[in-house]
Amino acid sequence: MSEKKSIKADVSPVRHLSGIWLVPLVALIIGAWMLIHYIDNQGPVITLRLQTAAGIEAGKTEIKARNVKVGVITHVQLSKNYNYIIATAQMNKDATRMLTEDTLFWVVKPRIGREGISGLETLLSGSYIELQPGVGVKKKEKLNFTVLETPPVAGPDAKGTRVVLTYPEAGKLSVGDPVLYEGFTVGRVEKISFDPSTKEANYQLFIFQPYNKLLHSRTRFWLNSGVDLSMSAEGFNLKIGSMESLISGGVSFRVPKGSDEGYPITKQNVHFKLYNNLQDVREQMYDQYLPYVMLFNESVRGLTVGAPVEYRGIRIGTVEKVPLRVMNSNDQSFINSKIPVLVHIELGRMIHHVNHKSLEELKASLAKEFKLGLRATLKTGSFLTGQLFVDAEISPNKTLPKTIEYDGYNVFPTETGGFSEMQKQVSTLLNKFNQLPIEKTVTTLNETLATSKKALASTNQMVKDLNALLDKKSVKNMPNEVRESLQQIQETLRGLSPQSAPYHKLEEALTHFNQVMKEFNPVLKQLNEKPNSLIFSGEKPQDPIPVGGK
Repeated sequence: MSEKKSIKADVSPVRHLSGIWLVPLVALIIGAWMLIHYIDNQGPVITLRLQTAAGIEAGKTEIKARNVKVGVITHVQLSKNYNYIIATAQMNKDATRMLTEDTLFWVVKPRIGREGISGLETLLSGSYIELQPGVGVKKKEKLNFTVLETPPVAGPDAKGTRVVLTYPEAGKLSVGDPVLYEGFTVGRVEKISFDPSTKEANYQLFIFQPYNKLLHSRTRFWLNSGVDLSMSAEGFNLKIGSMESLISGGVSFRVPKGSDEGYPITKQNVHFKLYNNLQDVREQMYDQYLPYVMLFNESVRGLTVGAPVEYRGIRIGTVEKVPLRVMNSNDQSFINSKIPVLVHIELGRMIHHVNHKSLEELKASLAKEFKLGLRATLKTGSFLTGQLFVDAEISPNKTLPKTIEYDGYNVFPTETGGFSEMQKQVSTLLNKFNQLPIEKTVTTLNETLATSKKALASTNQMVKDLNALLDKKSVKNMPNEVRESLQQIQETLRGLSPQSAPYHKLEEALTHFNQVMKEFNPVLKQLNEKPNSLIFSGEKPQDPIPVGGK
């Protein structure tokens, strides 16, 4: 029997990969993909400069564009000198093209402004930073920005025209104030700055399209206070603007009426001058004028700078200075001196009435008019305000004054007028009336009345005698013609008897006249002592005499 060999097999364990390991592998792959996607979607890191960090929190405050999140604030810190806040923000990749030189940022929070209440949604969600993208692909990328304190009036993509107004003082306008044309809001004040070199404030306005077509080279801008109350020789003038202008004021513009519009404004940031009001705009239209001095020998109380100089109701100039200068020791006596008033006769006002195109022609024409009797007088423009104005008129007195120049100015001839002339005429009238022999006339009338009574008594006796005569038979037998004549005479004499109506009327008239003249005697005495008492009040109250306290 053969011996069997044992064969031993080599057994090796089979290693199988467990499916549990697929989970971290997939997670690792997904994480790597997310990291790559996150890094690929990350935009640039920008730096924002703010005045305060109110409402700004790192990791929470978002940056939005048209209410779409485009970034988030990652870090907030103070500047080195503690003057402002530096906020770092991580922007999305899509926001890269928005960050150019004219990109604007501002904080959105609840605000109460001229246009109403805004930002109420941030009461629950918190404040966020609004991004207004810049325009233009070719503009350089920018990563450092200053956050505006208020929302911009108009963004870089807004259509319209920007103009700059210059004014000697700051504080006349605020950002967001309305720009009005005939009371309609057509723009806003966009920016305010001060130029140290010119020492003037610059107000940048934005006029929205299509209202920017209203801008011309002769356009004038003036402050609009909402309520414009002026008091002049013409009386009171009250103008009320829109409700918004009543609250915040604003600025208005237009081409002055009667002026050429000029060429349209198409360029940006054209400079204009800002005027106080529309009246100043109108006055600046008449920059060509002839200065004259008017010498008045009456009171100039009520004559103010800006009062009109008129000719038959048509304005031809303006009062510039009242008085021209103060008297000094070299002048004549105070009583005999006249008050000098500087006026401007403006070519722009005269050119609509006379065919003069230059100041030389106007000056020669006025010299001829002076020889013909053109004189200036003071007149009252308003009895309510007491304001005076200068009125020029042709006077019958054609004698030229001896003074033709005063302090280097040509003299405009004057004559007394207004209240002084009226008071003089009233005084003259009262003097003549006072010189009438009133008392002598009353005495004469009384004597005449007594004589008339005697005459009427004699006439009455005559009537009685005629009646007795007519009753006689011899008279009755007279011809009818004679009897009728005597009867007519009798009737006539009866009309003059004391019982007749004419006699009573004459007696009543003389008695009433005598009573009126007695009552009028105190008035005549008052007018004799103070002729101007008809115009002005009587005695002024005496000034109080101060006395020492206990």
